[in-house]
Amino acid sequence: MGLNYRELEVWKLGMQVAEDVYYLSARLPKHEVFGLVSQMQRAAVSIPANIAEGHATGSTKTYLRHLAIAQGSLAELETHLILAQRIGYIIPDDIRDTLDHCASEARMLRSLRSKLRHRIG
Repeated sequence: MGLNYRELEVWKLGMQVAEDVYYLSARLPKHEVFGLVSQMQRAAVSIPANIAEGHATGSTKTYLRHLAIAQGSLAELETHLILAQRIGYIIPDDIRDTLDHCASEARMLRSLRSKLRHRIG
């Protein structure tokens, strides 16, 4: 697998997305702490955590499975962000950069998964 997972750009961007979400979610209403806030944070943390966990296994098939989970968590997170914006908890300008980061992360995850699938034939 080569690099340590902390050297992977896909992991670094996943960490940035998680950090963005923690800052954004702190501004949501307090009554959402056990609802939307919790869901957003859980999904965001799942992205780099699954990249790291899959990479650390040393198994390409296991890594691919964890990358698929990370990609699913990313889609879930984007849905939470868009919902928070649609119901007026977050203004579009506040999530624009985070959604851009999410789009970049999605491209990187797709690319990495494609490369790994070609490796196992």
